[in-house]
This record gives sequence, C-alpha cells and structure tokens, in this order.
Amino acid sequence: MKFLILTWDYPDFLRWLYDEDLRLSDATYEQQQQARIETLFGGPDIYSGTLRKLGHEAHDIYWNNESMQVAWTRENGLRIPTAEQWTFRLRRGIVPWVSRVRKPERRLYQILSEQIERYKPDVLFNQAMDTIDSRFIKDMKAHTRLLMGQHAAPLPERVDLGCYDLLVSSLPDLVDAFRKSGVPAELNRLGYDPRWRSCADGDARVFDVTFIGNLFNVHSSRVAVLETLCARLPQLKIWAPNITHVPAGSPIRDAYQGPAWGRQMYRVLSRSKITVNNHGDFAPYANNGRLYEATGMGALLVTDWKPNLPELFEPGREVVAYRSPEECADLIGYYLEHDDEREAIARKGQRRTEIDHAHDDRIRELVDIVTKYV
Repeated sequence: MKFLILTWDYPDFLRWLYDEDLRLSDATYEQQQQARIETLFGGPDIYSGTLRKLGHEAHDIYWNNESMQVAWTRENGLRIPTAEQWTFRLRRGIVPWVSRVRKPERRLYQILSEQIERYKPDVLFNQAMDTIDSRFIKDMKAHTRLLMGQHAAPLPERVDLGCYDLLVSSLPDLVDAFRKSGVPAELNRLGYDPRWRSCADGDARVFDVTFIGNLFNVHSSRVAVLETLCARLPQLKIWAPNITHVPAGSPIRDAYQGPAWGRQMYRVLSRSKITVNNHGDFAPYANNGRLYEATGMGALLVTDWKPNLPELFEPGREVVAYRSPEECADLIGYYLEHDDEREAIARKGQRRTEIDHAHDDRIRELVDIVTKYV
C-alpha cells in the first residue's frame, strides 16, 4: 500500500529548528526533511520508516513547515500564488471555503493539495486533524482509497469527523466517541523507538527529579502537581516549550530550564533518576508518549494513576503511580532515599517497554487495521 502521512509541528519547535542552522531554509526539501527527522522530536518518520520496512510505500508531509513546503514546490517546478494573489483568485470563485482561512495558510493548502494529487496515496493518513481544515480534507477524498485520521486529545467542534473513512486513537474513550459519531474507529497505542537510546548521555543520573512537557491552559492539574513538587523538592527541574501560561508568581518559573526538543529531551531523561508524568485535565486514561519515553530511557516513571495503567505497566513494580500532588511528592521523596528499589523498578519498566511497547509492533497492528478497511 501507499501511505501519505500528514503531520504538523509546533511553531516554537520550527523556530528553534531553523534558528539552530540559519542555512537550513535554503536547503533542498530532502535535506530539510532529514534535518527535521534527525531531531527525533515527536517521533518523526516512525510511521513511515516502519511502513517502508514492512514493504509499503510511505511519505511524510510536515504541512505547516513553510520553508520545507516551498522547497518542494521549487523543486517540482510549481508556481504557488502569494497570499495576495490567492485573495484575487478567490474573488473569481476558486475553492470558496479557503476565503475563511488565514492568508498565510492559503498557499500551504495549495501546496498540500498538489502533493496529495501527485502522490495519489492508497491511504491518506491525517495526523493533524486539529490543524488541517476538515473542508480541505473532504475535498481530498477523491485522491485516495482510504481517508484515515489519528488523534488523542479533545478536538475542536469545527472538525468534521464524518469526512473520514477510519479514525484511530491511543485513547480508548476517544475511540468510543468516534464510533458513537458514526465513524469506524480503532485503538492503536503509542510506543517505544529504540533510536531514543542513542541520545543517552553517559550512565550518570545527575538529575534527581525532572519534568518535561507542555504547560498550557488545559494543564491546570499538571501545574498543581508541579507547584506542590516545587515546594517540597527544590531539586526539581522543569523543561517546557514555554511558560507563557504559568502564573507570574508560580514556583515553576524558578525550576524552569527552558525547552528540550527531541534529542535534548532524551538526554535529560537518560540523566534523570525520576521523571514525573501527568496527563493534564482531559485524559481519563494512561496514554501519552512520556510513558514509553521515560521508561525506555531507564528513568523511574512516576505517573498519575489511570484505570488502564495496569494494562500497560504494573504499578509499584514497573512504574510508580500517584493519585494526588501530595502523594506524588511523598513517593518521589521515598524513592530518592531508596536507590536499590528505585533502580529495580526503573529496570523492570524499561524491560516492559522494550518487550511489550515497541513502536514497530504498533505499526504492524495499524497495518492490520487498515487492511480491514481499504
């Protein structure tokens, strides 16, 4: 089968990526994509790389990476109108819904449209359901055999689920919600990529306790946990893309170390004795990538209790689970004082991840799912 995977990057990450190498924006499409993949941020090419290993054709498109997308148009001999030219063309009746899209995104949609029409995938796999307009996706159905979406968080009301042939999610409740909306849906969990281990920075675990993750408005419970930990554990170090949404007087600001994208994040995890996970305000199930990233890098994972956690890890033996900010602080304090117990749990958690949660196996499961629907 031929897969075309649509994905999206945080604007903060894109700024960091191109600030790291000021010449990158002038590089070829392939060189820019390879530089993006080599960061290891967000599991780049895990899906496409494994699909290719399984004998399928697969391509990734980072649809909001304007520098990369413009390079593609240049190398394929296309002239994409500027935002001003798009405004003129829209007055002539071309793709009416685009008139309601912000001007900077209009040519990105045209580039993406050209790519989809050229690739003609068997499976158009949208991993950016909350950022690519549903009306655009609906227009693209004519160019694929199966239109599939993937998401694992609340979706904006504007998203039209009905245009999809299949939806997948790592969140069981979201799978149920998709099915209730009338769209076929299947569970497909996240997993562990062995490449992360290449980022390990020696054997010394110099950080007692760390947290890495977003701190947006939907993470009030996460902020509450971290503020409690800051008060009890002054050695806590916090990495996040930014702390714009953290209150001015929050102790999180004193513990903040800056962003940690991709390889840097895995280096931090490899140097952490304990790392804290919290799913935020909207996830009733254990689900996020940190479960596998932290355990895969050999840190003791202290995560918020969820009813399905025992399906993934054995609490108290492979990971440690807490039910309140205070319990989280107590557990961390205990395991910082009991090295042998902490290291034994971390080793078992790492082993469980390597055996049961390999991403290659998740992709094989995904192929089996897709085969039923194509």
